[in-house]
Amino acid sequence: MSFALRRAGGADAPAVRQLFHDSFTATFGHIYPPHELADFLAEMSDARFRAACEADDHAVMLAEGPGGEPLGYCMLGPQELSAYIPDLLEGRRWWVLRQLYLSEQGKGTGLADALTDWAIAEARARGMQDLYLTVWVENHRARRFYDRHGFVEVGKYPYVVGSTVDDDRILRLIL
Repeated sequence: MSFALRRAGGADAPAVRQLFHDSFTATFGHIYPPHELADFLAEMSDARFRAACEADDHAVMLAEGPGGEPLGYCMLGPQELSAYIPDLLEGRRWWVLRQLYLSEQGKGTGLADALTDWAIAEARARGMQDLYLTVWVENHRARRFYDRHGFVEVGKYPYVVGSTVDDDRILRLIL
């Protein structure tokens, strides 16, 4: 399947939100009590994604199929990590690959690689020295993917959904 990448703007927020909701639920929905997952997803609103798509300190790349259907996206931006890896962050310019989610149709197409390549290039273009991300310790497929792209584990991060605290790892790529 072919795809095209383009910058997401505010008008793309509903499509980006839907990609997030669908992919997050398919990948992680089994971890959380249903009512807590529903509350978490409700917080991930169109308005929240619109703000990220329009913010100067964020960048969102949307992938679309030949018919314009959304296949995935990648979001870069700030995230508070200094409490977890303060020595690594001090005095450096860094950014976080906050989200990379694909539809089921987007998986296995090379799209994740293309979005990751864009994220690395975008971080470099903005003068960042490091790119960080967090990944759930049990998401072995994602971990292998990020290892292949040169990210290395540098710390732990508690990802909270409702009353569940996931054991995430912080990964770093020196740019």
